[in-house]
Amino acid sequence: MELRHLRYALTLSEHAHFGRAAAALGIRQPPLSQQIKALETELGVRLFDRTGHGVRPTAAGEAFLARARQVLDHLDLAVRDAADAGRGETGSLAIGFLGTALAAVLPEVLTAFRTRRPQVRLELRELPSARQVEALLDGSLDAGVICGPPPSAARRRLTSLPLGRESLVAAVPSGHPLASGASVPVRALDSEPLILSSRQAEPAAADAALAVCRAAGIEPGVAHEAHNLHTLLGLVACGLGIGIGPAGMRRFRHVGVTLLPLEPAAAGLEFHLTHRFGPVPSALGAFLRTVRQVHRA
Repeated sequence: MELRHLRYALTLSEHAHFGRAAAALGIRQPPLSQQIKALETELGVRLFDRTGHGVRPTAAGEAFLARARQVLDHLDLAVRDAADAGRGETGSLAIGFLGTALAAVLPEVLTAFRTRRPQVRLELRELPSARQVEALLDGSLDAGVICGPPPSAARRRLTSLPLGRESLVAAVPSGHPLASGASVPVRALDSEPLILSSRQAEPAAADAALAVCRAAGIEPGVAHEAHNLHTLLGLVACGLGIGIGPAGMRRFRHVGVTLLPLEPAAAGLEFHLTHRFGPVPSALGAFLRTVRQVHRA
């Protein structure tokens, strides 16, 4: 049995006449009659009663035709679904992100992508950069917004697109003498306990903060490491030290913390959209095109 046999039977039922059905199918009547007879022989039942004026389905024919119609409808859906997926219009994407990225670089991208590809399901996961890299390598993330480019050990398997840069700022306990100034001199941090992003979670952010201090000729004393910026701000609010992190921390407003620019200004942190090397699935390709268009605009 082939799909054409189903189409022949359904067309014959629709036209109730071998001649008209054959014309609709673009074939001659004898081959159509032979194919219907072969189908009935294979099934072991009569599908159509032949009358003087044409044909009509038997009870067995009605049951068979109902299922045949469902088969062809599902085939049409499968063809359309495949075409949609091939154009990146359906499917799912698992995207990792940092909290600061969701506030800074992602909203416009996500809004544009949801408008253009409403049927693609987005699964958003807030993870530190190091965990995102692990998830990208093991395939549980399709793409991720991380701080800095991928670590050197992963660059043979991951590629990235720069999204933007944020300057570094100082997070100072509101009662601290440095909180009253317009900026925080980096040299003034020489005698202060520092709170930085964890090297395990955010190695690029920790390295950037240390580099700022060393460029000013000081070797900072790191009192605490925080696995996320909310924790960093909370530790600062407790008076446990002065934090250094991206300017995006301003979006998290924390009572008891004053955020000030560093003097001299630091080069800052660069955010990257990272994904695996190799063939890019259609939905991810559509997402990457949206990112490029939004950041080029």
